Amino acid sequence: MPDMPTTHNAAPQNDMRPKSGWRQKMPILIILVVAAAGAFFLRDKISFAALAENREALIAFRDENYLVAVLAFIAAYTAIVGFSLPGALIATLTGGFLFSTFPGVLFNVTGATLGAIAIFTAARSGFGAKFAEKLEGRGGAVAKLQVGLRENEWSVLFLMRLVPAVPFFIANLIPAFVGTALPRFAISTFLGILPGTLVFTSVGAGLGEVFARGETPDLSIIFAPHILGPILGLAALSALPIILKFFRKKGA
Repeated sequence: MPDMPTTHNAAPQNDMRPKSGWRQKMPILIILVVAAAGAFFLRDKISFAALAENREALIAFRDENYLVAVLAFIAAYTAIVGFSLPGALIATLTGGFLFSTFPGVLFNVTGATLGAIAIFTAARSGFGAKFAEKLEGRGGAVAKLQVGLRENEWSVLFLMRLVPAVPFFIANLIPAFVGTALPRFAISTFLGILPGTLVFTSVGAGLGEVFARGETPDLSIIFAPHILGPILGLAALSALPIILKFFRKKGA
């Protein structure tokens, strides 16, 4: 019989390829770098004064190219949120100023939600899934907190949006780190930021008169009782399932 050809074990190919871990981390690292650069270079560029100076050009562009203006605005808002650039509040006011309270609020919430999804997806692909597994594997208080968040996921997600005690950027990272599903994150973000965004969009819709008087908008309106009360009521309603579960466990 002819000699069988000898086979040699091929050297592992993985050593010659870039580490997949770094490729997965690149999106969130890029976001962090752009956010740092934006905080330094754009802090005075996206401002109420800039909006006031360019308001006539913006209105003219909107009137001549409405659909393009809508898509460009949503894309710009998504970039501001997605890269955590300064100016999200000014962007919200601009949405109201250019497109009125409605449909401006929908454009604002859509842009903010898409930007939040970008951060969530980047964090989850780079760190979130493995981080969640490590937390669960370690046990202890941190793992219990993770389980608690998962048991009350909808309530916690809505609370983080309705009562922004947690910075918006961090509120996008926490769900990624505890393993929240993307559909839940997207829905809770869209609906959770809607009340507050509606308030500031309506302020933006009235900027024409504010510009005419040479004044600045009163953003403290969010703390007015007739505004803050319903938002806190929604927050309390979101927290109700958590409270009920707590007392049920205590009484068991």
